Amino acid sequence: MLLVLAAAIYLRFKAPPEAARLLPESDGILYVNLRPLRALVHKNLKPVTRAPDYQQFIDGTGIDWERDLDEAAIALHRMADPRGPNGPVAYSMVLVGKVDGKRVAAYFEQHSNGKEIYAGKTIFSVPSEGRTVRIAQIGYDMVAVSNNPGAEQIHSIIDRHRTAALPFSGSTLLAEHYSEMPILSLAWGMGQIGLPFTENGSIQVLGMSLPLPPDTTFLASVHWAGALKLRVVEIADTDTTASSQAATLNLLLSVAKAATAGLAPTAANNGLKEVLRTAEISQHRNRVVANATLPQSLPIALLNEPAPESSADSGDKK
Repeated sequence: MLLVLAAAIYLRFKAPPEAARLLPESDGILYVNLRPLRALVHKNLKPVTRAPDYQQFIDGTGIDWERDLDEAAIALHRMADPRGPNGPVAYSMVLVGKVDGKRVAAYFEQHSNGKEIYAGKTIFSVPSEGRTVRIAQIGYDMVAVSNNPGAEQIHSIIDRHRTAALPFSGSTLLAEHYSEMPILSLAWGMGQIGLPFTENGSIQVLGMSLPLPPDTTFLASVHWAGALKLRVVEIADTDTTASSQAATLNLLLSVAKAATAGLAPTAANNGLKEVLRTAEISQHRNRVVANATLPQSLPIALLNEPAPESSADSGDKK
């Protein structure tokens, strides 16, 4: 009996987080555990000025995601028409945190333009910027959200929730790559996670265009190994391609180091410089691996960084 219990605990420990296992089939997955991040930064964050719509949401539901969100798992879905209302990527999400079910239901009853009962769960349809966002509370601490054109993805999340006790259930992408994620990862991504950063057919990072097609498969993680470590793996089609990509990315790394050398000594800029200083890029067969150390002060610096002024607020007013 003890052996069976030990085996069950081991399998549960090795299994992906439940929020990620509930996601539907997708082109990419992003996951973040906000509990340790909140413990690290909450005492050092500056007060946030909330948009009126978000404040209305907080007042109506009692949910403040900055305070109440513990985990977020996001599935990325490539859209056949990148010029459609969803743009190149739609998403499906499972959010875990403190949820007042009655207040949430009452709020969306008022703000939705329709609802559906599926497998005993109420799915609200909320109009947003020319598309429909579907929202359902699927557990006492779980909310599913999807802005896909159809309801298939949120139906899949609800179906998976009924079999969530199976430790290795989940999407094909998750089953294929989760075993490669480092233990104690606070955040990770897999698949075509460059999709949200694509512009004009290339992936843009820190204002630089990477020589990688947007459908490149990546494995990325932020994990604890004596310090916060960033690890990004590109899976190339051949060893030769990986060798070429590693050489090009090492050249871009040198360019980035030179370009950031003269940045003003702010906390965020100093953190970025430290990431670039510790970054190492290597090749292992058909994989290009980048490793770097993240200063613990960097998340605080980035979250406290003032938002750039829009042209309307930058002194152009007559």
